[in-house]
Amino acid sequence: MSGATLSRWTMSSFAVALAFLVGGQAMMVLGFGYPMAALRAPETLILVHTVTIGWLGLLMSGALLQFVPVLVARPLCGGRLAMPALVMIIAGLLCLLSGFAALASGSEWAGYALPAGAVLLSAGFSLLIAIVAATLWRARPLPLPARFVAVGLASLAGTVALGTSFALTHSGWPQGGAAMPLLANGVSLHASLGLGGWMTFTAMGVSYRLLAMFMLSPESEHATQKLVWWSGALALAVVASAAPVVVFRDAGAPQMLLLAAALGIVAMAVYGADVLRIYRRRKRRLMEVNSRVSLGAFAALAATIALLAFVALTGPGEAGVAALAYLTVFGWLTGLGLAQLYKIVPFLTWLECYGPILGRVPTPRVQDLVDESKAMRWFMLFFAAVAVATTALLARQPTLFRLAAFCQLVATLCLIVEFARARRLAHVPLPLRLPDGALRPHLFLPPFPTRRSP
Repeated sequence: MSGATLSRWTMSSFAVALAFLVGGQAMMVLGFGYPMAALRAPETLILVHTVTIGWLGLLMSGALLQFVPVLVARPLCGGRLAMPALVMIIAGLLCLLSGFAALASGSEWAGYALPAGAVLLSAGFSLLIAIVAATLWRARPLPLPARFVAVGLASLAGTVALGTSFALTHSGWPQGGAAMPLLANGVSLHASLGLGGWMTFTAMGVSYRLLAMFMLSPESEHATQKLVWWSGALALAVVASAAPVVVFRDAGAPQMLLLAAALGIVAMAVYGADVLRIYRRRKRRLMEVNSRVSLGAFAALAATIALLAFVALTGPGEAGVAALAYLTVFGWLTGLGLAQLYKIVPFLTWLECYGPILGRVPTPRVQDLVDESKAMRWFMLFFAAVAVATTALLARQPTLFRLAAFCQLVATLCLIVEFARARRLAHVPLPLRLPDGALRPHLFLPPFPTRRSP
């Protein structure tokens, strides 16, 4: 990890993100939001934003703070702003969720909570964008994986701008004549920039580097990677340019979205071929659990491509859109996120604990911090539950969906226990656990300086 240091707030971001993931899955088990409520109901908005901002947004934020310096081999700029950014995002999300709850009950609180949430979220994500963008700017010319991140940041800015407009419109704040048409016809643009641009495109770029690094595969740039970047960036540009179209026409822009979907499918298909090449050319023949489990996420991405094509050809019915969003969020993004956390958490714990004494005394391996056979069972349960839940949404079977969500929740909770045990060094043999000079890591908060600190 040349050029990188440990980000103080990455582990805290991961911990809060996992808490929101558990909260979102618990809502589904309890029948809160879609499919027990309408797709645009306030209850569904609470569920969707708990998972997308609380889980995926904070997961991605923490990962970028740690791994962007790895991508560009330079230290992070403005790292001290990471804590205020995290606090504002959490506070903004809680305000936003309480505003949606007020909408559901008809309370006037929505008129205050939604704008407050929008302002805080905008400020928090703006700080994050500033930190990462400044780091990228100082590292020009950028390697290809970092250019994926740059496009992802632009998509995040667009997602936040649209979301702020929607929140203000819901709260009744006047914004001019463009606000209502944008709210009525621009939700698909908001979702496409968020799930497709900010999260998927960024994850694709970072995974090019992390997969090769974790599996010891050659990291040379290929023409296919450039094709993925160009087709994906063009698809996102089409989505962004559709915003003024829906405003001035006061209607959707289906042809532009179809063009963007076609370009996105090309990008994801070529990316899948690149991933297979990375796996085939790996020097580490015995794959660790995170690499094996990531195959489930890539299979979900392939299924997402097929489902996207199906929905585009047959018309965006409510059940099809919900199943597509669910498979993208939980099968692809959450599956990949949990798989990589299973490597990242012990890896950062190992660096934090044994880095200061490396080479002076015997230390355990990173693999000694985890129990792979136990975790594999929970990952298999998770992906099986996602497959059943997606099918249940397509078949409009809400009871089966809640049962699958319960299995998914159980698997997630068990994986979180495994993450905590890795942080506590519970699997490390006692003679190697804490040699002289090793630093016992905190569970999720960073160490704070004391008066005795040098």
